[in-house]
Amino acid sequence: MRTILILEDDENLSRGIAFTFEKSGYRPLTAGNIKEAKRQLEQHKADLILLDLGLPDGSGMDFCKELREYSGIPIIMLTACDLEIEEVSGLLAGADDYITKPFSLSVLRARVEALLRRTEAGSRPFICSGPYKLDADLFKFYRRDEEIPVSITEFKLLSYLMTNTGQVLSKEQILSALWDKDGNFVDENTLPVNISRLRAKIEDDPKNPRTIKTIHGIGYM
Repeated sequence: MRTILILEDDENLSRGIAFTFEKSGYRPLTAGNIKEAKRQLEQHKADLILLDLGLPDGSGMDFCKELREYSGIPIIMLTACDLEIEEVSGLLAGADDYITKPFSLSVLRARVEALLRRTEAGSRPFICSGPYKLDADLFKFYRRDEEIPVSITEFKLLSYLMTNTGQVLSKEQILSALWDKDGNFVDENTLPVNISRLRAKIEDDPKNPRTIKTIHGIGYM
């Protein structure tokens, strides 16, 4: 069953969209703000996101750009603005499609199904390193053919480490790339805690790690 995350702060519209897709055999997840959407993505694997641009805790455009830093998940933007410049900006931000309000729910469903068909027909972006593989569209991580469940934060960390396989990455590099991009304070334990969680999932012996190695005084490799 395909899962769709509906990020829309209009509760009536959100319920209508969710009901339409549920009747069509989809599993809808709903969020009224970016914080809730991130929580949903931490807990569930979404196949597509319907993203409203006007949200109470931030810009949908900025959230789209943030998602595109680590994921190719299909995104359809929903907006009340029908200006061409807004549509162009949305597509440049990483959206795959754009639909203006008010819209027909049957047209929205057709757009979703068309985008999912295109996504599934195309080649999936994978990041591979040794026996490990990341599916950047579906936020899935595999060891050989076995899927290992990981959170979005763990996925982003794995993606950064695997993209830089064989390179020693300082703690500062990793924190700057994944957590501190906007100059926000990051607790010094954030990285070690997440590394420890990953090791518990992927290492045969987490106390003597062979996959994610600690380079003492510098960082990780």
